[in-house]
Amino acid sequence: MSGAVQWLRSLAFIVAMYLAMAVIGIVLFPWALVSARGARVGCKAFCAWVRWSAAWMVGLRTEIRGTPPTGEVLIAAKHQSFLDIIMIFGAVPAGKFIMKRELMWAPILGQYALRIGCIPVNRGKRSAAIKKMVADVARGASRPGQLIIYPQGTRVAPGVSAPYKIGSGAIYEALEQDCVPAATNVGVFWPRHGILRKPGLAVVEFLPPIKAGTGRVEFMARLESEIESASNALMKEAGFQADGLR
Repeated sequence: MSGAVQWLRSLAFIVAMYLAMAVIGIVLFPWALVSARGARVGCKAFCAWVRWSAAWMVGLRTEIRGTPPTGEVLIAAKHQSFLDIIMIFGAVPAGKFIMKRELMWAPILGQYALRIGCIPVNRGKRSAAIKKMVADVARGASRPGQLIIYPQGTRVAPGVSAPYKIGSGAIYEALEQDCVPAATNVGVFWPRHGILRKPGLAVVEFLPPIKAGTGRVEFMARLESEIESASNALMKEAGFQADGLR
Protein backbone atom coordinates (compact mmCIF):
# COMPACT_ATOMS: atom_id res chain seq x y z
CA MET A 1 0.00 0.00 0.00
CA SER A 2 1.40 3.39 -0.97
CA GLY A 3 2.18 6.00 1.65
CA ALA A 4 -0.35 8.40 0.13
CA VAL A 5 -3.18 5.86 0.35
CA GLN A 6 -2.31 5.01 3.96
CA TRP A 7 -2.24 8.71 4.84
CA LEU A 8 -5.70 9.22 3.30
CA ARG A 9 -7.05 6.19 5.15
CA SER A 10 -5.55 7.58 8.34
CA LEU A 11 -7.21 10.93 7.78
CA ALA A 12 -10.58 9.24 7.24
CA PHE A 13 -10.05 7.22 10.42
CA ILE A 14 -9.25 10.31 12.50
CA VAL A 15 -12.33 12.16 11.19
CA ALA A 16 -14.50 9.13 11.92
CA MET A 17 -12.98 8.73 15.39
CA TYR A 18 -13.79 12.26 16.51
CA LEU A 19 -17.22 12.07 14.90
CA ALA A 20 -17.88 8.88 16.89
CA MET A 21 -16.68 10.63 20.05
CA ALA A 22 -19.15 13.45 19.47
CA VAL A 23 -22.08 11.17 18.64
CA ILE A 24 -21.53 8.78 21.55
CA GLY A 25 -20.84 11.64 23.93
CA ILE A 26 -23.97 13.58 23.03
CA VAL A 27 -26.35 10.60 22.78
CA LEU A 28 -25.34 9.20 26.19
CA PHE A 29 -24.82 12.56 27.89
CA PRO A 30 -28.20 12.62 29.71
CA TRP A 31 -27.48 9.16 31.17
CA ALA A 32 -23.92 10.18 32.05
CA LEU A 33 -25.19 13.23 33.95
CA VAL A 34 -27.32 11.15 36.29
CA SER A 35 -25.26 7.96 36.46
CA ALA A 36 -21.55 7.21 36.69
CA ARG A 37 -22.36 3.92 34.99
CA GLY A 38 -23.77 5.82 32.03
CA ALA A 39 -20.54 7.83 31.71
CA ARG A 40 -18.44 4.69 31.89
CA VAL A 41 -20.58 2.89 29.30
CA GLY A 42 -20.12 5.82 26.92
CA CYS A 43 -16.34 5.93 27.40
CA LYS A 44 -15.99 2.16 26.97
CA ALA A 45 -18.17 2.20 23.85
CA PHE A 46 -15.87 4.81 22.32
CA CYS A 47 -12.76 2.78 23.22
CA ALA A 48 -14.25 -0.34 21.64
CA TRP A 49 -15.21 1.59 18.51
CA VAL A 50 -11.70 3.00 18.08
CA ARG A 51 -10.04 -0.41 18.38
CA TRP A 52 -12.55 -2.00 15.98
CA SER A 53 -12.40 0.76 13.37
CA ALA A 54 -8.58 1.06 13.48
CA ALA A 55 -8.27 -2.60 12.47
CA TRP A 56 -10.23 -2.28 9.23
CA MET A 57 -9.70 1.38 8.36
CA VAL A 58 -5.91 1.57 8.74
CA GLY A 59 -4.86 -2.03 9.40
CA LEU A 60 -3.88 -1.34 13.01
CA ARG A 61 -4.81 -4.28 15.22
CA THR A 62 -4.63 -4.07 19.02
CA GLU A 63 -3.89 -6.64 21.70
CA ILE A 64 -3.98 -6.67 25.49
CA ARG A 65 -1.43 -8.95 27.16
CA GLY A 66 -1.05 -9.92 30.78
CA THR A 67 -3.87 -9.75 33.29
CA PRO A 68 -5.78 -6.46 33.50
CA PRO A 69 -6.30 -5.63 37.19
CA THR A 70 -9.83 -5.58 38.55
CA GLY A 71 -9.32 -4.55 42.16
CA GLU A 72 -8.21 -1.37 43.89
CA VAL A 73 -4.76 -0.79 42.38
CA LEU A 74 -2.56 1.90 40.92
CA ILE A 75 -1.69 1.41 37.23
CA ALA A 76 1.56 3.12 36.17
CA ALA A 77 1.80 3.03 32.39
CA LYS A 78 4.11 3.93 29.55
CA HIS A 79 2.43 6.70 27.55
CA GLN A 80 3.19 7.04 23.84
CA SER A 81 -0.06 8.22 22.27
CA PHE A 82 -3.83 8.49 22.65
CA LEU A 83 -4.15 4.81 21.74
CA ASP A 84 -2.59 3.51 24.97
CA ILE A 85 -5.15 5.55 26.95
CA ILE A 86 -7.96 3.93 24.97
CA MET A 87 -6.56 0.41 25.36
CA ILE A 88 -5.85 0.61 29.09
CA PHE A 89 -9.17 2.24 29.97
CA GLY A 90 -11.08 -0.26 27.86
CA ALA A 91 -9.29 -3.21 29.48
CA VAL A 92 -10.04 -2.45 33.14
CA PRO A 93 -13.47 -2.31 34.80
CA ALA A 94 -13.28 1.09 36.50
CA GLY A 95 -10.33 3.11 35.24
CA LYS A 96 -9.84 6.73 36.25
CA PHE A 97 -7.09 9.24 35.57
CA ILE A 98 -5.35 12.19 37.13
CA MET A 99 -6.20 15.07 34.80
CA LYS A 100 -5.41 18.74 34.41
CA ARG A 101 -7.98 20.84 36.28
CA GLU A 102 -8.66 22.91 33.16
CA LEU A 103 -10.26 19.86 31.53
CA MET A 104 -13.09 20.07 34.06
CA TRP A 105 -14.52 22.96 32.08
CA ALA A 106 -14.35 21.25 28.67
CA PRO A 107 -17.94 20.84 27.38
CA ILE A 108 -19.25 17.28 27.79
CA LEU A 109 -15.73 15.78 28.00
CA GLY A 110 -15.13 17.32 31.41
CA GLN A 111 -18.40 15.98 32.77
CA TYR A 112 -17.65 12.47 31.55
CA ALA A 113 -14.20 12.61 33.15
CA LEU A 114 -15.57 13.72 36.51
CA ARG A 115 -18.36 11.15 36.44
CA ILE A 116 -15.97 8.22 35.91
CA GLY A 117 -13.90 9.39 38.86
CA CYS A 118 -10.99 11.28 37.26
CA ILE A 119 -9.09 13.45 39.74
CA PRO A 120 -8.42 17.05 38.63
CA VAL A 121 -5.18 18.62 39.86
CA ASN A 122 -3.55 21.99 39.46
CA ARG A 123 -0.11 22.30 37.93
CA GLY A 124 2.51 24.43 39.64
CA LYS A 125 5.97 24.32 41.09
CA ARG A 126 7.27 20.79 41.46
CA SER A 127 7.06 20.43 45.25
CA ALA A 128 3.71 22.22 45.49
CA ALA A 129 2.31 20.22 42.58
CA ILE A 130 3.29 16.89 44.15
CA LYS A 131 1.75 17.82 47.52
CA LYS A 132 -1.46 18.99 45.85
CA MET A 133 -1.61 15.88 43.68
CA VAL A 134 -1.17 13.53 46.64
CA ALA A 135 -3.85 15.40 48.62
CA ASP A 136 -6.30 15.30 45.71
CA VAL A 137 -5.64 11.60 45.14
CA ALA A 138 -6.15 10.85 48.83
CA ARG A 139 -9.51 12.65 48.77
CA GLY A 140 -10.61 10.63 45.75
CA ALA A 141 -9.22 7.31 46.90
CA SER A 142 -12.53 6.23 48.45
CA ARG A 143 -14.12 5.94 44.99
CA PRO A 144 -13.64 2.40 43.67
CA GLY A 145 -11.54 1.87 40.60
CA GLN A 146 -8.10 1.64 39.11
CA LEU A 147 -6.16 4.91 39.17
CA ILE A 148 -4.10 5.23 35.97
CA ILE A 149 -1.01 7.44 36.02
CA TYR A 150 1.84 8.12 33.60
CA PRO A 151 5.15 8.19 35.53
CA GLN A 152 6.94 10.17 32.82
CA GLY A 153 4.19 12.78 32.93
CA THR A 154 3.67 13.07 29.19
CA ARG A 155 3.67 11.15 25.92
CA VAL A 156 7.14 9.90 25.05
CA ALA A 157 7.97 8.83 21.48
CA PRO A 158 9.59 5.44 20.87
CA GLY A 159 13.36 5.59 21.32
CA VAL A 160 13.25 8.82 23.33
CA SER A 161 14.47 8.83 26.92
CA ALA A 162 12.52 10.77 29.57
CA PRO A 163 12.82 10.65 33.38
CA TYR A 164 10.30 8.98 35.66
CA LYS A 165 8.90 11.63 37.99
CA ILE A 166 8.96 11.20 41.75
CA GLY A 167 5.28 12.13 42.01
CA SER A 168 4.46 8.56 40.98
CA GLY A 169 6.26 7.29 44.07
CA ALA A 170 4.44 9.79 46.29
CA ILE A 171 1.05 8.66 44.97
CA TYR A 172 2.00 4.99 45.39
CA GLU A 173 2.92 5.60 49.03
CA ALA A 174 -0.20 7.68 49.71
CA LEU A 175 -2.60 5.07 48.30
CA GLU A 176 -0.91 2.09 50.00
CA GLN A 177 -2.06 -0.10 47.11
CA ASP A 178 -0.30 -2.52 44.77
CA CYS A 179 0.96 -0.95 41.55
CA VAL A 180 0.55 -2.68 38.20
CA PRO A 181 3.09 -1.45 35.62
CA ALA A 182 1.96 -1.37 31.98
CA ALA A 183 4.20 -1.41 28.92
CA THR A 184 3.34 -0.57 25.32
CA ASN A 185 4.56 -0.16 21.74
CA VAL A 186 1.61 1.87 20.40
CA GLY A 187 3.80 4.83 19.46
CA VAL A 188 5.42 2.79 16.70
CA PHE A 189 2.10 2.84 14.83
CA TRP A 190 0.16 5.79 16.31
CA PRO A 191 2.52 8.73 16.92
CA ARG A 192 2.12 11.59 19.38
CA HIS A 193 1.55 14.05 16.53
CA GLY A 194 0.55 13.86 12.90
CA ILE A 195 -2.08 12.05 10.87
CA LEU A 196 -0.42 8.88 9.61
CA ARG A 197 -1.43 5.64 11.38
CA LYS A 198 0.65 2.62 10.40
CA PRO A 199 -0.63 -0.95 10.05
CA GLY A 200 0.60 -3.56 12.51
CA LEU A 201 -0.06 -4.92 15.99
CA ALA A 202 -0.20 -2.39 18.84
CA VAL A 203 0.18 -4.00 22.27
CA VAL A 204 -0.44 -2.96 25.85
CA GLU A 205 1.01 -5.42 28.36
CA PHE A 206 0.08 -5.49 32.04
CA LEU A 207 3.09 -6.62 34.08
CA PRO A 208 3.23 -8.38 37.48
CA PRO A 209 2.29 -6.01 40.32
CA ILE A 210 4.72 -4.26 42.60
CA LYS A 211 3.34 -4.94 46.05
CA ALA A 212 2.27 -2.16 48.38
CA GLY A 213 4.84 -1.18 50.99
CA THR A 214 7.92 -1.20 48.76
CA GLY A 215 10.25 1.68 49.63
CA ARG A 216 10.00 4.70 47.33
CA VAL A 217 13.55 4.44 45.97
CA GLU A 218 13.20 0.73 45.22
CA PHE A 219 9.72 1.28 43.81
CA MET A 220 10.87 3.96 41.36
CA ALA A 221 13.85 1.90 40.24
CA ARG A 222 11.74 -1.21 39.66
CA LEU A 223 8.98 0.74 37.96
CA GLU A 224 11.30 2.32 35.41
CA SER A 225 13.30 -0.84 34.79
CA GLU A 226 10.28 -3.08 34.30
CA ILE A 227 8.24 -0.70 32.14
CA GLU A 228 11.15 0.33 29.94
CA SER A 229 12.45 -3.23 29.45
CA ALA A 230 9.02 -4.58 28.54
CA SER A 231 8.20 -1.61 26.29
CA ASN A 232 11.51 -1.92 24.46
CA ALA A 233 10.83 -5.63 23.88
CA LEU A 234 7.38 -4.83 22.48
CA MET A 235 8.79 -2.13 20.21
CA LYS A 236 11.49 -4.50 18.97
CA GLU A 237 8.76 -7.09 18.27
CA ALA A 238 7.00 -4.40 16.20
CA GLY A 239 10.15 -3.87 14.11
CA PHE A 240 11.28 -0.65 15.78
CA GLN A 241 15.03 -0.21 16.24
CA ALA A 242 16.74 2.78 17.82
CA ASP A 243 19.98 3.51 19.60
CA GLY A 244 19.69 3.19 23.33
CA LEU A 245 16.95 0.56 23.46
CA ARG A 246 17.67 -1.72 26.41
